[in-house]
Amino acid sequence: MISKSTIENVFETARVEEVIGDFVNLKRAGSNLKGLSPFVDEKSPSFMVSPVKQIWKDFSSGKGGNVVTFLMEHEHFTYPEAIKFLARKYNIEIEETIQTDEDAAIANEKESMYLVSEFAQKYFHNTLLNTEEGKAIGLSYFKERGFTSETIKKFGLGYSPETWDAFTKEALGKGYKLEYLDKTGLSIVKEDKQFDRFKGRVMFPIQSMSGRILGFGGRILTNDKKAAKYLNSPESDIYHKSKVLYGIFHAKQAIAKQDNCYLVEGYTDVIQFNQAGIENVVASSGTALTPDQIRLVSRLTKNITVLFDGDAAGLRASVRGIDLILEADMNVRVCAFPEGEDPDSFAKKMPYEELVKYLEENAMDFIQFKASMLMKEAKNDPIKKADLIRDMVISISKISDRIKREIYIQECSRIMDISEEVLFNTLAQMDKKDLSEANKKFKEEKKAFDVVRNNEPVSKAKVDIQFELEHIIIQILLLYGNVEQEFDDVLLKPDEEGELKEVIEKNNVKVYQRIYLSLQEDEIELSNPLFQKIYKDLIDYYNQNETFVLEQYLMRLDEEIAQEVTSVLMNEEREVLHNWESQNIIVKLKEATIAQYVTETILTLRWYWVNNIIDDLKNQLVTNVSGDNSESLAMIMDYLGLTNMFSKKLGRVMSRYS
Repeated sequence: MISKSTIENVFETARVEEVIGDFVNLKRAGSNLKGLSPFVDEKSPSFMVSPVKQIWKDFSSGKGGNVVTFLMEHEHFTYPEAIKFLARKYNIEIEETIQTDEDAAIANEKESMYLVSEFAQKYFHNTLLNTEEGKAIGLSYFKERGFTSETIKKFGLGYSPETWDAFTKEALGKGYKLEYLDKTGLSIVKEDKQFDRFKGRVMFPIQSMSGRILGFGGRILTNDKKAAKYLNSPESDIYHKSKVLYGIFHAKQAIAKQDNCYLVEGYTDVIQFNQAGIENVVASSGTALTPDQIRLVSRLTKNITVLFDGDAAGLRASVRGIDLILEADMNVRVCAFPEGEDPDSFAKKMPYEELVKYLEENAMDFIQFKASMLMKEAKNDPIKKADLIRDMVISISKISDRIKREIYIQECSRIMDISEEVLFNTLAQMDKKDLSEANKKFKEEKKAFDVVRNNEPVSKAKVDIQFELEHIIIQILLLYGNVEQEFDDVLLKPDEEGELKEVIEKNNVKVYQRIYLSLQEDEIELSNPLFQKIYKDLIDYYNQNETFVLEQYLMRLDEEIAQEVTSVLMNEEREVLHNWESQNIIVKLKEATIAQYVTETILTLRWYWVNNIIDDLKNQLVTNVSGDNSESLAMIMDYLGLTNMFSKKLGRVMSRYS
């Protein structure tokens, strides 16, 4: 594990504007920096970076956080990967906490395997570009496939010489141990002999999501019928083919931004699509799609479009993969290419705009796909048609979302000309549910959908006043919690004649103390669970620490709280756009003092809270028409007096909210 001191050093050194500036074109906007969102397509900048607060916020996607969370969102690093990335960028030495000898040995062994794999990639790439054999055989092959020099460099493509042990000798000569050449599968060791696994093949390095070399795929260029056309690295401690997708490192940003992932079969399909301008594409590298591979995509998007060339084997593999994708609560579409074409050949001959148009117009949902594909087999055979319908319902049964199930049952019913009731009964049998319960559920759900179809007018959403006020309180605590301010306290003191008079006494206290005591005095709790969690955490933090450093505070938060804290901080400058005054929500004006802002916010919250009590009392009057309501009426009058006092103190009339 990375030591706490290293993590703290990284946070103290790394500058959010410098790191994000490597990925996003930022321009000065007052004290902040703005740019186009790296997560969604947009024309007007909504991405904001605060160098002062060392945080960022993307108002289009809702994402936000500190320098580490940006790398986790944008580069899809894990937390340790993000810390290590920043440490390398700022030349910070990474200290590891004490590990057992066994843990240290495993970590060292894996790192050694990564290092030898990275060396191999550079060796194969250099051999391709800078040796006569590499250029004559490997480079000419890639050029024939239509790959440009930029593409070859981007994907780190290479060539392994025809000599039996050329790579192994070079690696041993550079000090790499035979043990790790063997464990990565780069070299095959038999007794006292060792030779190259990928002799005479063009090389496709397989990278992790963070860009580390995990293994290789090698394609033979000769017509040797005894040798496999493609050869992959064997399973190892760093390479598990069922958990890897070829091209994920280069595709991750585009997948997240386009909110869709194209799934193809082979290496060249990925590379050709990428070169054509469509980067959100990955390959299962000739293996059947696995749940682990699907989960890898689900970190980036919930949408997968499976692309296939139409051959029988490819079609069947697509069908199996569809059910796995549906089981993972993902949305799946399928797109077939014209006869005789595959993703590689089709992308090579199509201009970008036409390729995009083809994919958009020909992608179909899995129900349409299964129907069009399997109906060819069923033809007019009723038994085969029944099997086809059952096959489609099996796919629908993999979907956990009942709304999606309903929609697909309707679609299946329409395409196959069979009643929805029969399909629901079949679905219920598959789910091992009682048939009558399924019919009842179907009728209830059908009624619910009929209501939606009626397009009844929906009432306009109202501003949640309490939410906004609690949001402001959290914002005040974050921005000014540790600031000492002079507050006015109204006290009742006897005058010379012994009568109680209001006396204003000024006291210097910290903002967080003022808010805490005010809410305690009124026995007010924040209603929003997340705000309540942040409020408690902030009060505890202020009580335990003399100073408040935002970067250090953010560093210790879990992801949910950190995300909300960032949103609260970065929304500060947008609040004036919402005209909260018209909703009886006080917002801080630049000329207002912090103390005034705190006092007015608490008074407004009190006003809202008292009005809720008045509403409750009025409801009691309605339900107790025949009883004695004198006490409730008296309480209502007292509380109305309080609201008038709040209005007076706030210097404006507080209208009733609707």
